[in-house]
Amino acid sequence: MPQSRRGRGPRLAGSRVANTSLPRAPAQSPRRAVRGAPTSSHAQHLTRRRHSSEPVPEGSAPLADFRSGKWLQERAGGDAGNSRQAPRAEMDSRDRICSWEVVIPYASDSDSGSVDLQLSNLEDIIKGPSRFEFTDSFRYLTHGDTFSEADVENLIESIQEFFHGELKSEHEKLTYLRSLSSLSQTLPYDETTESFIHSHIADIVHNLYILVKEEPLHSLFSPVRQEVFVTITDLSYQDVHLLFGSEDRVDLFSLITKSIITLPSEKTLTQLQEIIPSGSYKSECLYRQTFQVFSEMLQSLVVKDPHLENFDIILKHMDPWLQSVKDHERERATAIIAQVLKCLCMHLNLKLPLRFQRLGHLVALMVLLCGDPLKEVAEEAAEGTHYLLHITLRLKYITEDKKNHPILRGAMKNCRELLEFYSIKPFYTSPFKIAQIFEVFLDSNELGQFVLTVLDGLKNLKHSCTQQLAGKLLMSLVENAEFRFEKVPEIVGVICAQLSTISQPSVRQQVITIVSLFISRPKYTDIVISHLLYHPVPYDRNLTEMWRTLKVEVPSTTGILSRLLRMLQTCHNEPTQEKMAYLAVAATDALYEVFMGNKLQEAMFQLFPQLLMTLLIQIHHSIGLTMSDVAIPSGLYTGQEMSSKVTPLCFAIQATKTLLLRTLCLQEFNIMEKNEGWALLAGKDCHLQGVSLLANALLKRNHVLAHKILYLLVPLLNRGNAKHKLTSAGFFVELLQSPVARRLPGIYSIARLKDWLHHGNNIFKILALTGLYYIIRHQEMREDIQSLLPCILDLLWETDEKIVLLAIQILLLLVRTMDFSTLAAMMRTVFSLFGDVRPDVHCFSMTLFGASVKSVKYADRKGVENQVLNSLLPLLLYSQDENDAVAEESRRILTICAQFLNWKLPQQVYCKDPWYIRTSEVETICKFFGKKCQEKVNILAQALTFSKNAKLPIRRAAVLFVGIFSKYLDHNELKMKGTKWIEDDLRQLLHDPEPSLHIIVSQALFQIQKVGAEPEPEQTVCGLRKLMCCLPT
Repeated sequence: MPQSRRGRGPRLAGSRVANTSLPRAPAQSPRRAVRGAPTSSHAQHLTRRRHSSEPVPEGSAPLADFRSGKWLQERAGGDAGNSRQAPRAEMDSRDRICSWEVVIPYASDSDSGSVDLQLSNLEDIIKGPSRFEFTDSFRYLTHGDTFSEADVENLIESIQEFFHGELKSEHEKLTYLRSLSSLSQTLPYDETTESFIHSHIADIVHNLYILVKEEPLHSLFSPVRQEVFVTITDLSYQDVHLLFGSEDRVDLFSLITKSIITLPSEKTLTQLQEIIPSGSYKSECLYRQTFQVFSEMLQSLVVKDPHLENFDIILKHMDPWLQSVKDHERERATAIIAQVLKCLCMHLNLKLPLRFQRLGHLVALMVLLCGDPLKEVAEEAAEGTHYLLHITLRLKYITEDKKNHPILRGAMKNCRELLEFYSIKPFYTSPFKIAQIFEVFLDSNELGQFVLTVLDGLKNLKHSCTQQLAGKLLMSLVENAEFRFEKVPEIVGVICAQLSTISQPSVRQQVITIVSLFISRPKYTDIVISHLLYHPVPYDRNLTEMWRTLKVEVPSTTGILSRLLRMLQTCHNEPTQEKMAYLAVAATDALYEVFMGNKLQEAMFQLFPQLLMTLLIQIHHSIGLTMSDVAIPSGLYTGQEMSSKVTPLCFAIQATKTLLLRTLCLQEFNIMEKNEGWALLAGKDCHLQGVSLLANALLKRNHVLAHKILYLLVPLLNRGNAKHKLTSAGFFVELLQSPVARRLPGIYSIARLKDWLHHGNNIFKILALTGLYYIIRHQEMREDIQSLLPCILDLLWETDEKIVLLAIQILLLLVRTMDFSTLAAMMRTVFSLFGDVRPDVHCFSMTLFGASVKSVKYADRKGVENQVLNSLLPLLLYSQDENDAVAEESRRILTICAQFLNWKLPQQVYCKDPWYIRTSEVETICKFFGKKCQEKVNILAQALTFSKNAKLPIRRAAVLFVGIFSKYLDHNELKMKGTKWIEDDLRQLLHDPEPSLHIIVSQALFQIQKVGAEPEPEQTVCGLRKLMCCLPT
């Protein structure tokens, strides 16, 4: 038979040859059987007695083992090769599955001492390719000559027949599988075989998939599964991998893994055989052998795995079973992975680049399994962890940069010291000690993997002890290596997701403490907060508990609140958007939950000014909005319905309330409650009233906090958008009442208010005037306001009533300090406001006019005398206004003006009854004004203008005054101007719908006509004189 033309080296393992009519393939290379090779395989030492039916040779040296003493006494491995070659002791010759020979990987039993980590020369482990080197890598228990070409052709034809037909009977299936295994032996030297195998891999994979698929999932009555594993193993040793690569191979790997792991427990299988006899095979032996062959199949995949690529794939498939909630599945998976780790450790020859990037995940799995409540699982995991540590040392030496080798040596020194401190057996049964050792070697990414994997252990609801172990492990690791993590967002995300599955209060608190540790470190604070905020609001009970129970040191509490504040303030500083940023709503809700928890009380007091103002600004931004007006990130509320009661405003209001209560501002809270302050804050048109109410409450009840806010607002007024500035300005203005405001430089007070007076927004003008009104009360600041008088006077022409009233109030305080020209100009302006349709403006304009009259100096009286005279009749007529306040103020100001003119008004002026009821009193008043006033026609003309007033009482009073006052007109003036213009104006009033006015107008017309028809008084006098002269003396 021709030798291999491909230069293929000796295979690392062989397999059994089927005892059929087909010839068997012998070993080809002399290197496969080395003289003096020991008779036991390394696979023997990887499984328990239940996985092998053969006794352990008495001469075998025991491997280092960390299981119980009972396990060490009962342990039996036997040569797995012998178990597959020799007839089973439990079966007679006619019941044997078949006669076969096996070729299996071999390792010396004398290597047990080489894995003792208590040895002082730990560094030797990482310097060589492996401490586990053997004089003979593999042993083949085969004999005979090589296959002839005819034999190969017969094998190929036999296999091809199965490709095109169905494998129905057990005999056909086994024949097919053993033919494949036999053919695989010829791969090293036969090109026909190589071509055939490689061209039909898809068919082979498909057939194997079907064979495994047809096997019952809950029973083991035939060796077909076992033969499938052996066939895959044989091909693997010839570098033909049926489990890696394409999707169908991956599916095959998943299926065969599931088929062996999900089998019922060995006890169940035995009971099942008693109920349903399986014929020739004993379930116990069949189970152990199948399990052993499956383990050897996986080991064959890592024997030559310098890049750990195959091991990474194996771990991915075994991962879910290592975390299974079913004890027997977890036990099998742990035993298998322990054997794979041992095999890998024995044949470790790492080369870059390494494909295995999940060391932290694997370490965490093994640590959790070492603390498994099932004793058998913990023992298997302890052995696997032993070999994993050796692999880790070598792996780190390979992957670490040479510059970091001194660091690695230092880590190994710490590792050795810890191992010397702990005894071996207790060490591998203590997950905390294991984690402590491995933590030294894991990088930041691997530490993240470790934590994420341990967090997955929190989902284990079946075993509460596993939850407790996971919680303590997390605490221990995070405290020791908190600055070396990179996957903090992922860790926090998993914690948030898993918290709902943790029922034990102590474990919940441990997990929350981990978040507290991360959030309290400046390096991670922003990362953690940002992740926590990216959850639906209102937060669920788990996230609420997390916010409320954060445990951090005092310096960190301020950092947490300040970062939440900064995130919220960032949203306020942005120009007004179509939709509110979700971050603003989430941060507000987070602040509320933190306040409710009251764990950060000291920071709340320290940041009270910033917190209060930021929340008030958030309230202003939230008015009138619903959650549909918030830019919610996509996918955040998947499958969740948002209640219509949940609004951004409700979060802001409740956070503000809670802040006041937690900072002991109870009086202020009460004032807000009594005066409906919260409703005012939430109102679109009255928000600033609510702000003013709260500011005044603080100023009255807690002036220290109020003063802190005042100083905070000085720079804050220039920041943010319009709503931000309005709320800040509203609070700032109210605080100007405080005596502390006198200490503020003018640039921060009066100059800022002056700018607001010219602002395009009337609200800012109102706030500016309010601020000026408060500042004027501080006597030392009045002089600085004098320069603003022209601007304030201009505001009297504003249409906004509040602006005009505030301007009048300020002018009332400054009227005594005005120079004459300013005072005269102000009196003219204020006089024009008499009769304003806005009652308050009308009333206060008269008040200011009266104050101005009283403020005129003696030397300046002549300059305003005409202005005062012109105001008399309007004031007299407005004393008849239907508004009692206006009427009363008119009479008061009329008195002031009369005193200015040194007049004594008749008492009838102060009568509160309407004039049309007491015409006699009107006669007296008109007579008085007729005697005192010059140019009576002008007074009559002035009265006629009021006959067109919108208010009926004023029209009636004006017409009545015209009719009666006409008696006292100067006939010369009347003759010059005539009465027609008066009559015309009065006749227009006859169309007024008010009957009482008709009567008064008719009387006035009659009186005017009568006055116009009367002869001149001089003519009458002359006639009398002539008559007197004619009389005798």
